[in-house]
Amino acid sequence: MDTNESAGMTSNRPYLLRAIYDWISDNGLTPYVLVDAGQPGVRVPAHVVKNGQVVLNLAMRAVANLDLGNDRISFQARFSGVSQSIVIPVQAVLALYAQENGQGMMFPADENDSPAANAAEPLDEAGEAPESTGGDDDRPKRGAPHLRVVK
Repeated sequence: MDTNESAGMTSNRPYLLRAIYDWISDNGLTPYVLVDAGQPGVRVPAHVVKNGQVVLNLAMRAVANLDLGNDRISFQARFSGVSQSIVIPVQAVLALYAQENGQGMMFPADENDSPAANAAEPLDEAGEAPESTGGDDDRPKRGAPHLRVVK
């Protein structure tokens, strides 16, 4: 039977995001998400975007009304003391990792391009966040760790 072929299945990205988020949180660490802010539907304050990307803290103490849905991540967060409604389509998520140690998962820029989308392919403009941009501009200010792929 060919019922497992990826062509007929929904994206696994939202399921992986929820699993990695739970794993990071259950271990008492701080989940950070790296977002391609240039993707359609991304709604974040413009002043937090650097080099077309943004890193956001998703810890329960940092956000309200967090919804890790199948199509988007949405929540309320404060920026410079002002509450903002944040929306991140799941395809705009480049990585989800623990701020403290870098453990987490990177995601392909566009999973619908080809079956080989999990292979390291160059991304437009911003590139693969931690490596090709030199890193520190796109990461949290406190000792940003390197990301590790978890399989």
